[in-house]
Amino acid sequence: MLTVNHVTKTYGNFTALEDITLEFSQGLYALLAPNGAGKTTLIKMLTTLIFPTRGEILLDGDEIIALDETYREKIGYLPQEFGYYKNHSPRQFLSYLAALKGLDKREAARKTDELLELVSLADVRDKKMRKFSGGMIQRVGIAQALQNDPRILILDEPTAGLDPKERVRFRNLISSLSKNRIVIMSTHIVSDIETVANQVVMFKDHKLLANNTPAKICKQLEGKVFETDDITAIDFAHMQLTERNEDGHTIVRFATDSARGAEIGRPVTPNLEDVFLYIYRDEAWI
Repeated sequence: MLTVNHVTKTYGNFTALEDITLEFSQGLYALLAPNGAGKTTLIKMLTTLIFPTRGEILLDGDEIIALDETYREKIGYLPQEFGYYKNHSPRQFLSYLAALKGLDKREAARKTDELLELVSLADVRDKKMRKFSGGMIQRVGIAQALQNDPRILILDEPTAGLDPKERVRFRNLISSLSKNRIVIMSTHIVSDIETVANQVVMFKDHKLLANNTPAKICKQLEGKVFETDDITAIDFAHMQLTERNEDGHTIVRFATDSARGAEIGRPVTPNLEDVFLYIYRDEAWI
C-alpha cells in the first residue's frame, strides 16, 4: 500500500498542493486535472524528486524518505519529458540504462529482449531511434521504466503529443501492466483513462476534489446532461459541453440544473469528459 498522508507542498507563498490524502493499491490510478492543478507536483513527490512541506508518503507504513534507495528500487518512472539518445537503438539504450542502474549484464540483456517484445518494438530493437515516432519513443520509455520490474509504475502525461492510434496502443499496454502492480498516471486527456482506470483522482484549486471510480464520478451529473439540435431555444441557465455534426444538423451537448432540460433536449448518460468540462469550466453559465 502506498499512502499519501495529509501532504502539502508549498514554494514560498505559493501552495502547489494542500492537505492531500490518498491510498494506492494494485490497479490503475489516473490523476486527472488541467495543467497546473498539481498533478506533476504529486508525481515528483512520489518519485522523491521533491519532498512534502508537510505530511508524509508511506510505503507499507514506512516513510519513503527514510526508505531512500530501497523505495526507489521498487518504482519505475516515465517523466513527461523523456530524454534519450537519438543515435542509439532501443537495445543499446536499454543496455546503457541497465548499466547505470547496476543491473546484472546477462540478466539485463535477457530483460531487454523481453521488454522490447512486451512493448511491440522487438522488430526495431536495433534501429536508431532518431526515426521513431512519438509513440515508439514512449514505448521505449515504458520499457526503461519496467527494467527493475517495479512494484509501482509512475507515468507523467505519457500520451501527450501522440496520435489517436498510438494513444490507444499505449492505453492498452498500461491497462495490462496494471494487473499486477500499482500504476499511477497523470493526464489531462480524458479519453486516455475513461475505460481503463480503476480509480480517478481529480484536483481543483490545488486540493483533492474527487477520488472514485469513473462510473461514480460520472454519476454526479446524472439527469443533468442533454443533447439538442436547437440550442438557441434554451432560455434557462446551462453550460454547453461539446458539439458534433449529424445528418446536416449540429448536435449540442449541454448540462443544466434546470428541470426544464428535458423540454429542449434528449437526456443522455454523462461521461467523464462531461464531468471534466463541467468541473473545470472557466466561463459563467449562459
